[in-house]
Amino acid sequence: MSSRYDTILLTGAAGRLGTELRRALGPLCRRLRLASRNGIADLAPNEESVAFDLADMDAVLAACEGVDAIVHYGGVPLERPWQDILDSNIRGSYHIYEGARKHGVKRIVYASSVHAIGYHKLEDHIDTNAPHRPDGLYGLSKCFVEDLGRLYWDKFGIESVALRIFSSFPEPADRRHLWSWLSFEDCNRLTVAALTAPRVGFTVSFGISDNAVKPVDNRLAGHLGYVPQDNTEPYRAAVEAKFPIPDPKAPAVLHLGGFFVELGHPDDEK
Repeated sequence: MSSRYDTILLTGAAGRLGTELRRALGPLCRRLRLASRNGIADLAPNEESVAFDLADMDAVLAACEGVDAIVHYGGVPLERPWQDILDSNIRGSYHIYEGARKHGVKRIVYASSVHAIGYHKLEDHIDTNAPHRPDGLYGLSKCFVEDLGRLYWDKFGIESVALRIFSSFPEPADRRHLWSWLSFEDCNRLTVAALTAPRVGFTVSFGISDNAVKPVDNRLAGHLGYVPQDNTEPYRAAVEAKFPIPDPKAPAVLHLGGFFVELGHPDDEK
């Protein structure tokens, strides 16, 4: 694929998904700027490493200079104490959007999450216009950044795509993953589609592979051109043999967010 951009900034570049994305984003740009807390040493010829904490506004603004697009996968990846969520996911994402505004970045692709809508039930079969129903502080931070993206599109003309990633792992690890799994390759395909679609405005897309069970409706993101190629059927027999059928009335089974709906407040004493 020919280069679409001069410079792309990838946050969370040392994480599970960021590491995989490097292969997909490299061909899209002349320079791929990899952002992480501690820096990355094994750089490809067109990669460069920058190290900073997302809570450091000056450092984030500096990393956004000279950038054409931002793929924002950085931040706390799970339910964590409020201060961690506030500094990394909320303040950090605000800093990213301000960096984009101040330096003329035209498009941001954001790794949102199923946990922004985790309290919707599977049988609701929601689309991306359904209201936020976060299942914890982590999900709440994803709601905030989705709304931040909408604001910066409406007010400042910065396009955003919020990718509500469900379960992206090398392979399905339990029965829930048989419907919620997003393969690494499909995650790459979805992110590339969000970067290369002709126009996105503000778009929300669900991030799931082409699994047989589809509890959400992604038609409102059809203009991205994302076509998943993987599904969980090759794994079904092994997963079903390993894990018993769960209680269909259990909250973790009823709701899109899985076990997150059963977690308490992370700041409570254990």
